[in-house]
Amino acid sequence: MSDITIKVTDRDGNKHEVLAPTDMAMNLMEVVRSYELAPEGTIGICGGMAMCASCQCYVLSNNNIQEMSDDEEAMLAEAFNVQKNSRLGCQIQITPEMEGLEVALAPED
Repeated sequence: MSDITIKVTDRDGNKHEVLAPTDMAMNLMEVVRSYELAPEGTIGICGGMAMCASCQCYVLSNNNIQEMSDDEEAMLAEAFNVQKNSRLGCQIQITPEMEGLEVALAPED
């Protein structure tokens, strides 16, 4: 098993450094949920289908993240608090290239 380190700033501004497995086909939203970095029922409401933007985050590091899909782009076009570095956590796959990824969870509203 190969784990990478990810830094997540939660919605209260608390910073967390977590380990994420690269061999389990997880995405960032699932990692945040597994570490309970957001209250239950407030992240990943659609189950990771890029249909709700509850897992929106701001990418703070320069990792080479896979390109945004049309579905993700369309969802972010309708979301609140969108910034240039906004992404949906459910669309960021945990791979070895994500080592050192830094993100901040977007506000709920």
